[in-house]
Amino acid sequence: MNKEAERKSKFIYWASGIVSICGIIFEVLFGALGSYILGDGVKQYTLTISLFLTGMGVGASLSERVLKNLIVAFVLVEFAVAFLGGFSSLTMFAITAFTSAGTDALYLYFITFVIGALTGIELPILIRKANEIGVELNKSTARVLFSDYAGGLIGGLLFVFLLRPQMGMVQSAFVVGCINLVVALVIVWLFRHEIKHVKRLVTIGALIGISLVWGVLFGEEQAVSFEKKLYKDPIIHLEDTAYQRIVLTKEQGDTRLYLNGALQFSSSDEYRYHEPLIHIPMGQAEDRKKVLILGGGDGIAVREVLKHEEVESITLVELDPRMTELANENFHLLQLNKGSLKNEKVNIVHQDAFEFMENNDEWYDIIISDLPDPNNESLNKLYTKEFYSLLRNHLNPAGAMMVQSTSPVFATSVYWTISNTITATGLYTENVHVDIPSFGNWGFVLASRKPIQIESININVPTEFLTSDMIPSLTYFGKDEDEVIKKNGSTLPLPPNTLIDPHLIQKYEEAWKNY
Repeated sequence: MNKEAERKSKFIYWASGIVSICGIIFEVLFGALGSYILGDGVKQYTLTISLFLTGMGVGASLSERVLKNLIVAFVLVEFAVAFLGGFSSLTMFAITAFTSAGTDALYLYFITFVIGALTGIELPILIRKANEIGVELNKSTARVLFSDYAGGLIGGLLFVFLLRPQMGMVQSAFVVGCINLVVALVIVWLFRHEIKHVKRLVTIGALIGISLVWGVLFGEEQAVSFEKKLYKDPIIHLEDTAYQRIVLTKEQGDTRLYLNGALQFSSSDEYRYHEPLIHIPMGQAEDRKKVLILGGGDGIAVREVLKHEEVESITLVELDPRMTELANENFHLLQLNKGSLKNEKVNIVHQDAFEFMENNDEWYDIIISDLPDPNNESLNKLYTKEFYSLLRNHLNPAGAMMVQSTSPVFATSVYWTISNTITATGLYTENVHVDIPSFGNWGFVLASRKPIQIESININVPTEFLTSDMIPSLTYFGKDEDEVIKKNGSTLPLPPNTLIDPHLIQKYEEAWKNY
């Protein structure tokens, strides 16, 4: 093999690694898009990975039909991946904003399969070209596959630790598309003497390049304009963190926080949520010195706890550091939380709540579970018997615990499953619900290691909504909110949600699909 052939073969191995990096990034990107827009992360990642791999298999089979002009075929495939992959995220946001429900899912699954198929065509062509240059088949196959697999690891790490947190899903897609395009153009240059229509390919590549550069520079801004249509009010802050997409909106004094598209609070009525969440368990507990809050990174729950002067320490466990940073620096959030997270009584821990409870040996008078709804596997574990058992084991004998438990109206079986799961740990429970205009009817579960006397709870701090006299009335539920779930004339049991049997996710998805 001469030096020129050796140089070309080496770049083929590099090209296989680079396109593999791009392929795995697109694969996990589509999973992230599905998780954010469609919900149920486990389901979306499972479907996108399966479709992508199936597409690769189909693509590998189709590559047999490429009998000549291997380099031109590879370049055209890269052009297609660059353009379709680059615009994939932006197109997904546009479809979600302008079309009916379900169209975005069909598009996501379609583009996942297509990009997978194109990726599947790439590697067999590179192997055959390396063999054509003069590399022995066993060596060309082994080297290209090594580059492919190694590239897959690099791609996954790049997406998790660099692209998604630094660039977001839209800009990341355009950047990766640019990389595919550069590989194609370098291949055109190296093999220019084998290509009849070099200028035509370069022109096509240049046009794709211009569109991708536009996407890198302005795609995120365009996506935000699409995303605004998904929210009722104008967006005033938007960012992707390592854990979630944070969106703040504001209209006529009403500030709203959304995490991964799900509303967390509206400033117009958040007190109707946070006052029962905090002051009912504070009234139930005999002591109120040590408080643990799981979630609540916006600082509003801490604001309510600080109304109780006897509180000596508050531990706030929030997974996402950017959420608490935003709560400490964003003007609109500071207006709501009154700078609560800066209080000397507050200790912030950035850790998964389950891990924190497993590795913690502290006891608390009050435990507040203010966590997002259980719409995926990572959140489901925070609604299991195992997790609530950990909370019980860190609750003082005369203490109290309050768990936000979604809506008993919109998700009746979900609410009562959470309640039954807490009861299964041996704790005494009381069910509470309130009307919140921005949420609808919302439920909580009060728990304690001793019997609960709901009539004895007194509110002795300033509130806008909650009074001592009205607390007992919050424990009454209508027939459509009742614990008994009926189907075909018979009652259905609602067993506890566990790590081994995480059936709460399916209940949640079924309950909310029409809302």
